[in-house]
Amino acid sequence: MEVLLGKTLAELQAVAQEVGLPRFAGKQLAEWLYVRRATSFDDMTNISLKGREALKNRYTIGRHIPVAEATSRDGTKKYLFSIENQHIESVYIPDNDRATLCVSTQAGCKMGCKFCMTGTLGFHGHLTAADILNQIFSIPDADKLTNIVYMGEGEPMDNLDNVLRSLEVMTSAWGCAWSPK
Repeated sequence: MEVLLGKTLAELQAVAQEVGLPRFAGKQLAEWLYVRRATSFDDMTNISLKGREALKNRYTIGRHIPVAEATSRDGTKKYLFSIENQHIESVYIPDNDRATLCVSTQAGCKMGCKFCMTGTLGFHGHLTAADILNQIFSIPDADKLTNIVYMGEGEPMDNLDNVLRSLEVMTSAWGCAWSPK
């Protein structure tokens, strides 16, 4: 099944029409995915039952909770996600009135930097925009986040298309409407 998370407004409008919903339902899908952070089509109560069933038959939302969490004494939390039989990490760093999440953009890394443990593990693939956004939306502290850093596993510039797509969702008025700064 195709994943909805990470799709742009135009793509969600096309999805809506594909399943027999009016084009404006794409905006509703964007709100459910990116503002309300729905984890189920059943949550999408302003979309008809028939429409929700059609969506369920062709799509998945694309949200996955972390499979493990480790907390250090300073409150920093490492989250482990399982993506297509690979594991990736995100790191949540609280600091007074700020909360930063470092997200992975790849499973492993092909840069091979000798000082980096991830570099020694090899490259296992690029993450999709959905995989990147899932890290942001699916941690328990998601509502506290004030900053996102694209680092962790992988080189963000080596997966630029998916990084830019995730940034578009994060900063667009139809998405999360975060400041690009």
